[in-house]
Amino acid sequence: MAGPRGFSFSTPRFFSSRSVQVVVLAAFFFAAVALVMRLPGWPLIDYRAFDYLSTIGAAPLAKDGPIIVAIDEPSLAEINVQWPWPRSLHAKLISQLRAAGAKVIGVDIIFSEPSAPVEDEALAAVLGPDVVLAGDETLVTSDQADQFIRVMPLQMFSDRLALTGIASVGLHRDGVLREMPEYVDSFASMIATAACIEAELPEPGSLIQVFGGPRTYPTVSYYQALDPENFLPPGIFKDRIVIVGLSLQNAPSIEKGGADAFSVSYTVHTSKLIAGAEVQATIFDNLRLKNSIAEASGPMKQLLLLIAVVAAAMLVWKGTGWRTVAAGAATISVLFVGGYITLRFGRVFVSPMAPALAFAGIAAAQATLDYAQERKNRRQVTRAFSQYLAPALVDQLARDPSKLKLGGEKRELSILFCDVRGFTTIAEQLKDDPQQLTMLINRLLTPLSDIVLSHGGTIDKYIGDCLMAFWNAPLDDPAHAAHAVAAALDMLDSMQALNGDLKAEAEAAGRTYYPLAIGIGINTGECVVGNMGSTSRFDYSALGDAVNLAARLEGASKAYGVPLLLGEQTAQAVRDTLAVFELDRITVKGKTEEVPVSTAIRKSSEAARKAHDEFLQARYRGDIAIQQALAPILIRDVPALSAYHGQALQRHIET
Repeated sequence: MAGPRGFSFSTPRFFSSRSVQVVVLAAFFFAAVALVMRLPGWPLIDYRAFDYLSTIGAAPLAKDGPIIVAIDEPSLAEINVQWPWPRSLHAKLISQLRAAGAKVIGVDIIFSEPSAPVEDEALAAVLGPDVVLAGDETLVTSDQADQFIRVMPLQMFSDRLALTGIASVGLHRDGVLREMPEYVDSFASMIATAACIEAELPEPGSLIQVFGGPRTYPTVSYYQALDPENFLPPGIFKDRIVIVGLSLQNAPSIEKGGADAFSVSYTVHTSKLIAGAEVQATIFDNLRLKNSIAEASGPMKQLLLLIAVVAAAMLVWKGTGWRTVAAGAATISVLFVGGYITLRFGRVFVSPMAPALAFAGIAAAQATLDYAQERKNRRQVTRAFSQYLAPALVDQLARDPSKLKLGGEKRELSILFCDVRGFTTIAEQLKDDPQQLTMLINRLLTPLSDIVLSHGGTIDKYIGDCLMAFWNAPLDDPAHAAHAVAAALDMLDSMQALNGDLKAEAEAAGRTYYPLAIGIGINTGECVVGNMGSTSRFDYSALGDAVNLAARLEGASKAYGVPLLLGEQTAQAVRDTLAVFELDRITVKGKTEEVPVSTAIRKSSEAARKAHDEFLQARYRGDIAIQQALAPILIRDVPALSAYHGQALQRHIET
């Protein structure tokens, strides 16, 4: 949109169309977020979202899951033997668990080095296909090559048909265990094999579904399992998977760390590490129950990002505001809820972080651009109209530029023309002193302009010593006629104070005093108001027959001997609040019927009004005698119209 005096409120040409701006913004954020997603640190943001989404409303732990036999603090104290414990003690534990009905026994301890032969023989003697021992795989990096080295149990243990599973797990860059092991012979897979459970290896990169914090799985102490008849309920191990390993009773914190303890997704809630034995139990349940979670593919992530970008562009396509904030918050919530539903019921993790970032970025960036443009528009509106409108009206336009309809529209206006009486003579007398003439006209127009603005008027233009103003544009003013007439009366009153100041100043400076007088014409009618002019320069102005008549009324006021002349509609609008006196009937251009013209003063007696009405009717009839009889009375009772009524006496003298 555009404002007065050639102010343009349009955006730069490159962004002349809002749609182009939004499309460019959307394309930028799509490309930027797609590149950010390739940064090494970005997956950690996605995985943190996974930590929360996968642990909210997680499925409860299966009742037939593994039981943990914990090498914990009570066991260390009760057994009171230096670690590592003798292997004959582990052999006794295996025998006790087997006797108690354990289906499979997984020992998450690596027996890769020989100990005392009698101890090794004792352990080997109790091993069988129902026992799974732990192995380890380590990546050794050197300048020549990277090499995976496996550490396996002693051959004598493998010869006794005991299975071996790799207990190694991989951590993400933030040190959190989230991925399922990709080993075909992982520790959990071998436990499933020993238990005759079909467990397919999940897709590479599949994520672990955890079921809770430390000690989520039923756990008994090692020393209790050595003597279950005395320390444990009957049948606790019958047909159950048992995993033996380190599991400290007081789970270590992240800061302190711990032996064979890991940070998992649930750690975000507890800040506690999970024992390795419980990790293996969780991986086993993920395999047998098919609870592991696949991560969305790259194309799926890009598609979701594109959908979010398109949704954001549609949201801000026409504008931004509080509804944008509400809709944006709702959409981002939908992204997270959708990610949760996909994870929980589809077992696929689609991270909402990148789409949410792109969506919020587009919405925030466009809102910022809109806010900046609005501030710019407000400044331009304020700057453009502060010379024409009252400060209160400028403030309204600045807050809501939509109230300003530019380019031309039909409205009913009240138009005021004010001109200085005898200014040509004054200008001629001051032709050798242009500075004084300029000072004089500025001293005159300044208070007159201030009065117009104080009554909510719009100053259209200055034409030399003439001022044109109108009411009811650009903002609505239901009482525009009354405000225009009130401004005119105040303008007339201001002349007395101004002339008093000018006279005192002239006498003090020894200059000639030139008294000032003004004539005002006001008319109300339908006009076209808006930007008028050329493409290079234009004004906010009004055009129409009503404007022309207002100018004619200002010029005719001198002939009627009054300083203020009103058109018919204007007079009707103020008749109930002011003393309105009809003066004559004239023929308006474009019409054949005569219309009355009037003047107004603040108040007058009822008797004076009735006398004036008789005087006016006599004038219309051409009855000079009655006019001459009433004129002296009216000159006395209505001094503001003395010149008008005195015309009857003057005509009598002349005749």
